[in-house]
Amino acid sequence: MALSFMKTLFLLVPFLLLSGRSRAQSAPVRVDVCVYGGTSAGVMAAYTAKKMGKTVLLIEPGRHLGGLTAGGLGYTDIGNKYAITGLSLDYYRRLGKHYGKFEQWVFEPSVAENLFRDYVKRAGVEVLFEHRLTGADKDANGYLRSIALENAVTPAAGAGRTVQAGMFIDATYEGDLLARAGVSYTVGREDNRLYQETLNGVQFHDKHQFPDGVDPYKVPGNPESGLVWGVSAESLPPNGTGDKKVQAYNFRICLTDSTTNQVPITRPRNYDSTRYELVLRQLSKRPAKDLDGVMKFDYMPNRKTDINNNGGLSTDMIGMNYNYPEADYATR
Repeated sequence: MALSFMKTLFLLVPFLLLSGRSRAQSAPVRVDVCVYGGTSAGVMAAYTAKKMGKTVLLIEPGRHLGGLTAGGLGYTDIGNKYAITGLSLDYYRRLGKHYGKFEQWVFEPSVAENLFRDYVKRAGVEVLFEHRLTGADKDANGYLRSIALENAVTPAAGAGRTVQAGMFIDATYEGDLLARAGVSYTVGREDNRLYQETLNGVQFHDKHQFPDGVDPYKVPGNPESGLVWGVSAESLPPNGTGDKKVQAYNFRICLTDSTTNQVPITRPRNYDSTRYELVLRQLSKRPAKDLDGVMKFDYMPNRKTDINNNGGLSTDMIGMNYNYPEADYATR
């Protein structure tokens, strides 16, 4: 299970229904199709089901729609655009209409999310924000019949909610509903030997590495001083070795050089400069003339950016997410 996530913001709101309707908190909800996860796939699944005449509830644990697409990944990984059809193509052409073009493949996060909201509005899809899964109930034949939810912002506040549906769709990146329903899965990198393959498991490459000579110790040259923050004491296993590790989670950063549309970047209250000692040591071995030396900048409309990882130390949070897929909400 390879995962990648954006930073999500939360408001202290019990729940929000885009349709403007509300139900008693303890009353079970019954729909034809329940979609769990407001990712781009989740929105389109809910939109399609509603257009087919089904009753639909879309549940999003956060308060934003669109997942990666609306979370900063505006520089679409596309390859051959002629392979894009269906609702995906409809989406990019609606983006194009916003920008005065036939179709648009790079875009601002806010524009992306507004378009996802427009899809659910046009179809009349009911959306329940800031609610997350706590349980799943199956019948004697193993069919998933209902799920239990709690408020994601204030879990202890009031009773939970129950949703009954004829069909459930898990559109999350984590696969939480699938796991709760007892679907078998695996997390991490498979060993080459498992299926007699050659490109699984650990793969040592020459890209996105630290330059040679970066000292990992708090006191350079002194192993007794311990490792600086962010360095693992674990040895790299042989290529092809399987493990439970998942792809690094990544912050996709939207910035601008437009002085009329900026929020100042200020020092966080919990900022700890010792966590960035590796930056200094990396730069001492491989000086960077500008930010392009440590980040990958792709430019969006209206003088904005989609910033991605570039190098050994950048916007990836390597190692900090290995327990995330199967962790409880508090750990996540």
